[in-house]
Amino acid sequence: MSKARKIQPTRREFVGTLAAGGIGYFVSGTSARGQSNSPNEKLHIACIGAGGKGETNILGVMRENVVAVAEVDTERGTKGLKLVPKAKLYADYREMLDKEKGLDAVVVSTPDHHHAPASIRAMRLGYHVYCEKPLAHSIYEARVMRQVAAEKKVATQMGNQGHSGPVLREAVEVIRSGAIGNVTEFHAWTNRPSWPQGLDRPTDAATVPSTLNWDLWLGPAPERPYHPAYCPFKWRGWWDFGTGALGDMACHIIDMGFWALELGYPSHVEAEASDLHPESGPKASTIRYQFPARGSAPPVKFTWYDGGRKPDPALVGLTELPGGGSILVGDKGTMYVPSDYGSKYVLLPKEKFEGYKPPAPTLPRATAMTSEILVAGSHYTEWLTACKGGARSQSNFDYAGFLTEVVLLGNLAVRTGKSFDWDGDQMKAKGMPELDLLIKPPMRKGWEI
Repeated sequence: MSKARKIQPTRREFVGTLAAGGIGYFVSGTSARGQSNSPNEKLHIACIGAGGKGETNILGVMRENVVAVAEVDTERGTKGLKLVPKAKLYADYREMLDKEKGLDAVVVSTPDHHHAPASIRAMRLGYHVYCEKPLAHSIYEARVMRQVAAEKKVATQMGNQGHSGPVLREAVEVIRSGAIGNVTEFHAWTNRPSWPQGLDRPTDAATVPSTLNWDLWLGPAPERPYHPAYCPFKWRGWWDFGTGALGDMACHIIDMGFWALELGYPSHVEAEASDLHPESGPKASTIRYQFPARGSAPPVKFTWYDGGRKPDPALVGLTELPGGGSILVGDKGTMYVPSDYGSKYVLLPKEKFEGYKPPAPTLPRATAMTSEILVAGSHYTEWLTACKGGARSQSNFDYAGFLTEVVLLGNLAVRTGKSFDWDGDQMKAKGMPELDLLIKPPMRKGWEI
């Protein structure tokens, strides 16, 4: 097993160390645009969403100045709002972004269907953006988010926190060094959904809670009556709002392998679902992607499993696999990642890799100078540093948007029960125009991107 080690900075990295709110960050790479002249000057941040992950993200950036918060459910957002009592409260983030003129950056912690409308609006105003995963609700939205981020030259980061973890980055370097040879098989799985799926739309009436603005919660999604089957949290299983188990977890679990192998667009996608419902995801699915050769690297067959489905544990010499993880099979060995977030890995066969030493670091590392900041803290720090003119964050929208597009392709196959060949440049399922409305779904008036 490759053990996680504290990786010491080189002299060059040390000279480049930036101090950001008590955090030391070793940077390398291209600088992002910063609206602040000093890495020690605090940013003015607006947060969209204060409940659930929104509370966590407020905690992650409150070393800066959180000056405004948009929240459509004051009950759901109570804890997060209490963290920043001086912040101005809005219900509609569109109004907040229009009225707050002194902002530097925006954090988006909403259900999936709001990610693109909120992030794109903020970026077009010139604000840096941190957005939760998956980056977008549709493939078209992810493509536009990449384009707008590049056009506006803002600092961006997707909330797949493991991407900033030192072990995950080491694993990327190990794969790229050729330690397990040419990888031809890639497997990833999750125990999600942990919320209801395989459902039809509820037909009974329900009263909207007094603390919830249902119309604003719906936002760009088609109108429908409120029901507690949708929110809070249960929205993940409904196609109008969420992206199912694949959308929820793949941006975490496949991140390391996708990054290390530089997979690009797949050429073919197919799926097997336990059940098909027009409005919600299945209880379980298996999705297969075929990635073509990249230069001298061979084609890769990638398989995703959810709802309790898993690859054969014999691939790594076990009789049972944990709830989530990934396996990369090369012609010189196998990497087994028994973790949703890439926090550990094992090289197999063990006897071959006994005493193995990873290659010298080529990716930047974050190191905590305060005990409470660990991997997730490093992910925020990387983005905040980029906002202040430091190195570009690694899960920026160019990378994260590409990853999200690939992830969401699997849902096209799941929802239709059809396999297809994919033209990534044209954003088309070849010979299947019926998929166009899933690739680029319509948005309600006033929420278009």
